[in-house]
Amino acid sequence: MEKQAIKITPDLQKFIDIFQPNKFKMMTRGIEVRGITNIHHTITQAKNLIEKLGLKLTIQHNAEMLGYGGFEVNNR
Repeated sequence: MEKQAIKITPDLQKFIDIFQPNKFKMMTRGIEVRGITNIHHTITQAKNLIEKLGLKLTIQHNAEMLGYGGFEVNNR
């Protein structure tokens, strides 16, 4: 099986540049932001930024990610 290349879209790059996450991991469909202490507040900030700038990105979060203070920002 071929490893899928990580693609940083202009919208994702703009999000990274403005949001400036301290810790994040590149993924095939976006990034995973990690090490967040106030997860609800930070996800709300990320969603507001995406909406304000009209970026083609989505936020994904589940209970497993809560354990390490993380959420995903993915390309649509």
